[in-house]
Amino acid sequence: MAEQDKLRDDELEEKTSAEETAEDPEEIEETDETDLDEDDEAAEDDEEPEEDANEALEQERERYLRLFAEFDNFRKRTAKEKLEAYSDATARCIGELLPVVDNFERAVEAPCTDEQYHSGMVMILTQLRNFLEKAGVTELEALGAEFDPNIHHAIKQAEATEEFPENTVCEVFQKGYMLKDRLIRPAMVAVSS
Repeated sequence: MAEQDKLRDDELEEKTSAEETAEDPEEIEETDETDLDEDDEAAEDDEEPEEDANEALEQERERYLRLFAEFDNFRKRTAKEKLEAYSDATARCIGELLPVVDNFERAVEAPCTDEQYHSGMVMILTQLRNFLEKAGVTELEALGAEFDPNIHHAIKQAEATEEFPENTVCEVFQKGYMLKDRLIRPAMVAVSS
């Protein structure tokens, strides 16, 4: 009997499992649609973080480009300022040295009885002029040139002559100098009128 009860229980279990698998097909379809909707939502959820990540990446890229451009401008600006500072310092230094050159020129032109002293002054003046030349300093040619208020400082007017027509520099009181393309000191001149 125990064997019969066991067989009956087995048959009952088989019938129950067959009934469960053969349920209403609409229910099965609903389950499948629900699974599909959940998959679509999951895919949309996956796209949102991807879009957020792309947007964040683009923002960081723009921030990087702005920062790079700002640094490049800073580098160029500091290089320009450094060059200007060097140029300004050189011009000031040369400007302070020019009165010394003027005094040596006056000393060389002055009459002197001691020949060795005079030759020493000429050698020092030559060294100063060589130094100025190496530094890029040039003397302005003023005598006989047309008056230019940008490079000449008129302190006197003189009568025009055949040698010096009107608006021409006829006398130089102090030489003018330029450092490359920059005026260090204008020439003090007399202008014919």
